[in-house]
Amino acid sequence: MTFLIASAMLLINVVMVEFAKRDLVQAKVRSAQLLIRALEQNLIQLSSYRQRDLSDLVSEVQYEKSLARLLDEGNFSGAVIVGSRGEPLAAAGSITKANTLDSFLAKRAMETRMGSINYSGSTWGVIWLSNKNFSISEPVSLEGRSLGGITITGSLTPIYQALRKSEKVILFYIILDTMFIVLVGIYLLSRIVVKPIHNLLRMTDAYEGGEIALLFDETSKNEIARLSRSLSNMLKRLDENKRDMKTHISSLEKANKELRQAQNELVRSEKLASVGRLAAGVAHEIGNPIGIIFGYLELIRKGDISEKEREDFLDRIQSQITRIDRIISELLGFSRPSSAEVQDIHVHDVIRDTTSMLKPQPIFNEIQIDLALNALNDKIRVNPGQLQQVLVNIMMNAADALSEKDFENDSEKRLIIESRNKDRSINIRLIDNGPGMPDEELSRILDPFYTTKDPGKGTGLGLSVSYRIVEGMEGTIRVESVLGEGTTIIIDLPLSPDAENVEEGK
Repeated sequence: MTFLIASAMLLINVVMVEFAKRDLVQAKVRSAQLLIRALEQNLIQLSSYRQRDLSDLVSEVQYEKSLARLLDEGNFSGAVIVGSRGEPLAAAGSITKANTLDSFLAKRAMETRMGSINYSGSTWGVIWLSNKNFSISEPVSLEGRSLGGITITGSLTPIYQALRKSEKVILFYIILDTMFIVLVGIYLLSRIVVKPIHNLLRMTDAYEGGEIALLFDETSKNEIARLSRSLSNMLKRLDENKRDMKTHISSLEKANKELRQAQNELVRSEKLASVGRLAAGVAHEIGNPIGIIFGYLELIRKGDISEKEREDFLDRIQSQITRIDRIISELLGFSRPSSAEVQDIHVHDVIRDTTSMLKPQPIFNEIQIDLALNALNDKIRVNPGQLQQVLVNIMMNAADALSEKDFENDSEKRLIIESRNKDRSINIRLIDNGPGMPDEELSRILDPFYTTKDPGKGTGLGLSVSYRIVEGMEGTIRVESVLGEGTTIIIDLPLSPDAENVEEGK
């Protein structure tokens, strides 16, 4: 503020000085013009009274002395008078008859019968450089007849000197006025603006809710009072919004909890449906080993076998029991509720365990399962039970699709499981050569309760649940299919940080 006020005052001073300089210069010029008019009238009167030529009048020594006295009184530098033929007749002051420039200006005024003002030289004015000298030329004529011309010169330096003396006084008052205005302005701003704003800042910093005390009367109309009222209204709205937000957050947390419970129930129900379907296949699968065991036990009971045959039968019975135990253990392991904890696992191990569990199923008897696990890094951080459920859902869907397609005698049903590394993730592809599906079904295959199976053979939740599970693992799942050629399920899962470090180290 001080800088702006001082700049404004100095700018006003510059403008005032320039106007004063212009007025003083113009006054000086007008004074010279009046002197020329007086000389012209004097010459004309003398010429008419004495009936003599202009050249005779000004050539008198007494006249040049009178001209010099007039120049001194008017504070002019010099003057020159030329005759009707342009010859210098008289000169006074700093001008001599040999000064061709001033004589030329007087002659030109006589010839053109027009006056002129000329400035020359440069000197330090008041604030910057200005003209140093001036010269005024005017014609002398009588009854339309040109008698000659006059040129008067003067210096502008005395004007600049007088202004510079006045400028010192003006600058003193400018400094004094600036200090007074700044001090008064600081006091008023501090009292009217700064202190109330600081109070508002302190109140807003200390605000923790509830009403805010107003600094001004409700009827006050100044800007700070309006700001205080606006701030109070804003903080009231913030309180209301905070209460509404807490209510919404509470309801959202409750809805989110219910949604998670519903999703968990949905995942468990789909898992139980898969367990029930697998259990039916297991019951059929363990029927053959049990029959074999009964047969060997019957032979042992008859007792007409050698000790070596008896040992061989017992080994075979143990082998079949081990087979049954493995099948049941795998089913029980899959059906057991999985913990919510995530851990670092190897995808290839989960794929192999899932394939081993599903191979005994009757629906997979005619399906050739090929593993092409080419990923160098298969370590991910997920819930292993959920990942196995995703693989079971997809492989069971593939088996159902393969069972619906009629294959030629030289063709076989195939399910290929591939893995590869892509950027910082592992890409898993489950490819079957089943019937495929058209585009209109492909766009809805991940929707809940959508199924292409006959009624009673599927809930339509398998792929939808798998999609939700993979999404929760921060992965993606998508489906590609060509009608009549087969379907490919593509799963992308991010590698664990340890696996990423190994990849970068290589």
